[in-house]
Amino acid sequence: MQSLIGTGVALVTPFKKDFSVDVEALKAIVNFQIDNGIDYLVVLGTTAESATLSKDEKELVIQTVVQTNKGRLPLVLGVGGNNTQEVVAELQSRDFSDFTAVLSVSPYYNKPTQEGIYQHFKAVAEASPIPVILYNVPGRTASNMLPSTVIRLAQDFKNIVAIKEAAGDIVQAMKLIQNAPKGFLVISGDDMITLPMVLAGGAGVISVIGEGFPKQFSEMVHLGLNRKVDEAYQLHYLLADSIDMIFEQGNPAGIKEVFKSLGLAENTVRLPLVNVDENLANRLKDFTNKISNM
Repeated sequence: MQSLIGTGVALVTPFKKDFSVDVEALKAIVNFQIDNGIDYLVVLGTTAESATLSKDEKELVIQTVVQTNKGRLPLVLGVGGNNTQEVVAELQSRDFSDFTAVLSVSPYYNKPTQEGIYQHFKAVAEASPIPVILYNVPGRTASNMLPSTVIRLAQDFKNIVAIKEAAGDIVQAMKLIQNAPKGFLVISGDDMITLPMVLAGGAGVISVIGEGFPKQFSEMVHLGLNRKVDEAYQLHYLLADSIDMIFEQGNPAGIKEVFKSLGLAENTVRLPLVNVDENLANRLKDFTNKISNM
């Protein structure tokens, strides 16, 4: 799917100081991505703090993004969980007319076997009316979806078109790239190894840092896709420290601090997440100001 090649970003859900969804800030963030070269937007991924959003709040976020985007960029919707029946029910009942694909995380907490992961995504693929992007993030789910399982799913279900691979393991990513069926996209879910994955044959990234610095990060990915290696690595090393910083005290607390420095949104997060400490906030502010003034 050509529309999923390049830089996607996992949108945050901005909150006001009273913890309600900040619709105006969300509109500003969406326009900031579009104006600065991002290729597609991911709505209600884990970076959106979707685990703490009510059903009505999720609908508010979806409608705000759809209406602000106005068809300008492809949209991907996060639909995943560790209750297979519940995920299937949402896939069967939701209107996906505004979305290009769904991003579905491997079941967390349950720690299924590889066969359990396969059967879960078999059910997802059979229920989904639009293409499916698998999401492997062992640091969150406590289980690693092995390349053999991913390849099996990609071969068995034509609507499983990609994986967001966030194990942080470049060797595992290369095995996926090497063995995936033609046309299956291996998308980085780890900002720090995005460029190496792209240069190894990956399709791009679904990024967190990319929404804070969309112009530079999307340019880096496009340079990598075009095999302009030296120029791409200049941007990688320019942004590398910020990637470490935004995850240092949890996601999305770090990236929300960047948005505060940019004047786009408050840095409010919902419990059990808390704001970054003053030291990290100051370092992120200094870095953001440096990039903004370049």
